[in-house]
Amino acid sequence: MDRKDIEEQIIKQFQQDEHMMILVFAQWCINHSLDPQEIYHQAYPEQAANPVLQQIMELTVTKEEAGEISDQTLLGILGMFGNDDLAFIVSEIMNSRNK
Repeated sequence: MDRKDIEEQIIKQFQQDEHMMILVFAQWCINHSLDPQEIYHQAYPEQAANPVLQQIMELTVTKEEAGEISDQTLLGILGMFGNDDLAFIVSEIMNSRNK
């Protein structure tokens, strides 16, 4: 493998991991009767609708079909990808839910 192939492989893996993070976020929202796109917009109001989130929404299942995603798992995944603003909004939702 030359340098370009390695770089392309790294980028592809990162994109796959990012898609998995978005899927976990979207499914967590659905599991808690929340709109993932609305939550995302709260975290990033200056951004237009996220096309990857829109695509990923097609992969989610109903909360009855889904397995549980713990709050800590979601926060950990968001943190790994540097989605601090989204993690902040999600944390606020978790805190208000737990009161």
